[in-house]
Amino acid sequence: MSTGTPAWVQQAIGGEAKASLTIGEVAEEKLLGKSGFSLSSDAFRNGGELDPSFTAIEDDSVAPPLEWTAPPPGSQELALIVEDADDGKVHWLVWGLKAQKGALFEGEAPPRTGKNAHGNSEWLLPDPPLGVEHRYVFQLFALDLPLTLMPGAGYEELRKNIKGHVTAAAILTARFEGHEIEELDGEDFDFED
Repeated sequence: MSTGTPAWVQQAIGGEAKASLTIGEVAEEKLLGKSGFSLSSDAFRNGGELDPSFTAIEDDSVAPPLEWTAPPPGSQELALIVEDADDGKVHWLVWGLKAQKGALFEGEAPPRTGKNAHGNSEWLLPDPPLGVEHRYVFQLFALDLPLTLMPGAGYEELRKNIKGHVTAAAILTARFEGHEIEELDGEDFDFED
């Protein structure tokens, strides 16, 4: 099944995308990593596995930490879109990030967020089916104009507003396989009287 995802995007994410990704529509290969623009995380390496503390497996899960290098001169704002390359779900829409070297700390609330696939404005916790691995693609876009979108805007609105305005793009991919959620009961602990 072809999604029409360009070969350069598939190479950047480390394999075929079963769902189309925004970067393939709003950017070109020459913009990927332009001027050394890159995205990384202290919590996982590119292509590495997400810790359960960033997924639906744990109760108090939060978004992973991210950091990026300075975008090319002339960039006005940064926007982040996180999508599942295997089922197409939008996990996070973030914009209003300053066009400079920066970071989002673990669980930090971004300046502006839009609606994820479940219709709320937060990090949608990865929760693939039991035993099935999905890839989560963090796509950071440097833009040549500041976005005027209101918080809570949807994916289509964000995509339309960034198309034609990307000065550079960076990709970071994480994997996660569906696990059983372990329920603990009193028998799991050795209580002394």
